[in-house]
Amino acid sequence: MAHTMEPLAKMILKGVLVVALVSVFGAHFLFIKMSISQEFRQTISKKFPFILEVHYKSTEHSKMYRVREQDQEK
Repeated sequence: MAHTMEPLAKMILKGVLVVALVSVFGAHFLFIKMSISQEFRQTISKKFPFILEVHYKSTEHSKMYRVREQDQEK
């Protein structure tokens, strides 16, 4: 029984790794896009305000201040 489960376990592990990698690259792409485009941040603020708040906090944590203030001024 263990011998027949081995290919299934490998396939599940590969699937989990692919999902994890896609998630990491997707989050990175989203962060870069939000860092570059103020219009994109406005769109995100309307649809997913909690994601924008996380972005603001992460940029403030990395000492990139004034992003939130610039968005509020516009």
